[in-house]
Amino acid sequence: MRRRNKKTRNSLEAPKSSFNSQEQQYNLYEGERLAHLLKSIEREIELAKHLKGALPDKIWIKQQFSIGVNDVTRVLERMLPGAELGSSALDPPIVCSGRNASSVQLQMNEVTEHRESEATAVSEDLESLVDPFAILVVSDCKSRWMTKHIPKMASLKKVPLIFVKDKKAGSSRLGELVKLKTALAIGVKAKGNGINKLMEKILHDSKTVDDNGLPEVS
Repeated sequence: MRRRNKKTRNSLEAPKSSFNSQEQQYNLYEGERLAHLLKSIEREIELAKHLKGALPDKIWIKQQFSIGVNDVTRVLERMLPGAELGSSALDPPIVCSGRNASSVQLQMNEVTEHRESEATAVSEDLESLVDPFAILVVSDCKSRWMTKHIPKMASLKKVPLIFVKDKKAGSSRLGELVKLKTALAIGVKAKGNGINKLMEKILHDSKTVDDNGLPEVS
């Protein structure tokens, strides 16, 4: 009986050790290092907002980030090569006959309207599925099963991953970035803006530290 209990206990502890190995494999931010990281990202977000014009903050935020486990997972699942995003799906076939010009013109008008409608729908859908530049994920949430699939998916898609940890309050700290109470995962979309440049610096210059032992994030 004792052997069975021991085996059961080891099996229950396995997910925890597995998650810890993931933390070691990827960038882990906690304590002062996390505070410095979030402050830097918040600063870049505020700077980028000056270029959004009259666009509401909520819409702009969604254009910059995939927010939540579901959105991040959906983006990773549906990442497509650029070559597959051609216009053929938006161009329904046109059958013309020289005997009835008005009929042809009407058909062409209908096709144009259909194409514009399809293009708008696809554009909105693709906007929400812009490939992530990097993903921030909470590593100290109570329900770790909700995020345990993200590291493997991110690795398969070659998307950099950053773990956030703050004494069981990582989701609250991450949520502050996007004006929410909590967020278990946030995907930073590849938009070529200052936020991306900051993330690139964090990911590629992580070996460079300042006098306080923190990454030199400007």
